[in-house]
Amino acid sequence: MNKRRENPGERAPPLDSNLHSLSRQLIELRIEHADLDATIDRLSEGSPQDELLLRRLKKRRLALRDQVTRLENVLDPKEPA
Repeated sequence: MNKRRENPGERAPPLDSNLHSLSRQLIELRIEHADLDATIDRLSEGSPQDELLLRRLKKRRLALRDQVTRLENVLDPKEPA
C-alpha cells in the first residue's frame, strides 16, 4: 500500500487559494441561481407585478444557468479530452 505521508516541512496552500477555484465558482453560481429562483417566485405571487423587473431577473437566471452548465462541463467533461 503506497500511502503518501505528509512532509512536516510541506505547507498547505493558503486558505484563500480556493476562493477562486472553479468548484467554488460553481457553488456560488448555483446559490445565486437558487436565490434568483426564490425572488422570481415571490415577485410572481404578488400583485401588481413589475414585468420589466421579472424579465430582467429571468434573463439573469438564464445566464447563470448557462454559466453553471459551462463550468460543469469544464469540471466533469462527458467526452474524453
